[in-house]
Amino acid sequence: MKEKFNAEDDVLIAEMENDVKRLEIVADRFSKIGSKSVLEEHGVYAVVKDFVDYFKVRVSKNISFELIGNPHLKAGLNVPLFDWVIENILKNAVNAIEGKGSIKVEIKDNKVKNQIFIDITDTGKGIPRSKFDTVFQPGYTTRKRGWGLGLSLTKRIVENYHNGQIFVKDSEVGKGTTFRIILKNTRNDNKTKTR
Repeated sequence: MKEKFNAEDDVLIAEMENDVKRLEIVADRFSKIGSKSVLEEHGVYAVVKDFVDYFKVRVSKNISFELIGNPHLKAGLNVPLFDWVIENILKNAVNAIEGKGSIKVEIKDNKVKNQIFIDITDTGKGIPRSKFDTVFQPGYTTRKRGWGLGLSLTKRIVENYHNGQIFVKDSEVGKGTTFRIILKNTRNDNKTKTR
């Protein structure tokens, strides 16, 4: 299309190209599920930013995105699988927001425990405290469509593949929710391949 229509700089074609790359990543994810996970050291902020930049242009303009935090923190990641984690949480956040709203992603470190915190906060409808653990169970959904597997799979990817944690850090019905992902900070860990 670029050649045929002399459209090297066309924004729409560039986004179509991004979608094709994303489909390749999605297909690759399924081959990784159930196999031994290979983690490589990546900058967490850069990986999250790449996905947020891709995702935010594909949702309503009524939802604003903010990404803040330390751009130098590194963790052992399987990027296609970790993208899936971020995608599932962001999609749930978008679905929880009715009308205008915002999603904030904050990346920070806990130096004492050598951990990285990724907090994803939305201004959606919130989760009752009694459901904080239930949302990660297979089949749990509040939507008319869907199988309720997104957060279950997300938890499995974070805990089993990345040796991390994910949980509902805070939520208030009618105000919003914060999910927290905890990863090991690998700056001083020689067990992870550097990339």
